[in-house]
Amino acid sequence: MSDEKKRAVHKTSVGGQALIEGIMMRGPRGAAMSVRLPDGTIDTEYKDYRQIKDKIKFLGWPIIRGVVSFIESMIFGYKCLMESAEKSGLDTEEVNEEEMSKLDRWISDHFGPKMMAVISAVAMVLGLLLAFALFFYLPALIFDGLNSLTKGGILPLKGLIEGIMRILIFIAYIALVSQMKDIKRVFSYHGAEHKTIFCYEHGEELTIENVRKQSRFHPRCGTSFIFVILIISILVASLLILIFPELGNPENRILWMCIKILTLPVTMGFGYEFIRYAGRHENLLTKILSAPGLWMQRLTTKEPDDSMIEVGITAFQAVITDNPEDDAI
Repeated sequence: MSDEKKRAVHKTSVGGQALIEGIMMRGPRGAAMSVRLPDGTIDTEYKDYRQIKDKIKFLGWPIIRGVVSFIESMIFGYKCLMESAEKSGLDTEEVNEEEMSKLDRWISDHFGPKMMAVISAVAMVLGLLLAFALFFYLPALIFDGLNSLTKGGILPLKGLIEGIMRILIFIAYIALVSQMKDIKRVFSYHGAEHKTIFCYEHGEELTIENVRKQSRFHPRCGTSFIFVILIISILVASLLILIFPELGNPENRILWMCIKILTLPVTMGFGYEFIRYAGRHENLLTKILSAPGLWMQRLTTKEPDDSMIEVGITAFQAVITDNPEDDAI
């Protein structure tokens, strides 16, 4: 096979995340984030990103590595997101002193950054509680009501029905937040990230023109990962109900939700392995299981403008090597 042909079918291990006016990429050279500054220039900063599985070998085993990678990516991605907000000027907008209440001014004068850290922590806790209520408690509560109306006739379908409700809630949530102006721009940078990776994988030179014509829907996207987890969770929940039907009783609702949470690491582990597999193979199985996530990317990715594509190219070039084989999955 010629070098040109090998290049054309090359699959890369590089992945990334859309930020506030920027993109973070992770690759063989480590991680880097490129952010469009208020003056129009692009700031690129290399980040110290070391995976714990490189130090503790068993954390790199199949299934286990999925949970570890998810947690590490969430923590690292959140830090990059906050840093990009600061660099892009989103959180440095001047506030009119006259518009500040006495309480706001007192908090700012006496606590400053410490209070912001507390507020961020409280917001994170509230976010987790909201996620628990929406994706665990609400589906279980609705199902118990429906099951009561049918006098237990739909109990064997508990896992399936609750899973479908979680998917619908997730779609509705993404559809709502995607209408926010700032989120739309993040989703456009998300599209630039995918297009840049596809351009490299297709063996084309990383130019704005070449990147622009690529697809914004990528099978290794985190959106696809979430959908795969939701599908696997339906299978796991349905199996548990078949084996232990008493878990479907309303009096066991809290126990049922706790079990669902405890099975999350398993579903994340299998979901991660599938996404890795889908990134390397294209067959009927991967197409079927990847389809919902790819469809959902119509909401989580938007077409980027040329300035966003330029940021994506800058971030990508910062983490790839000169040898394409070193970037392979």
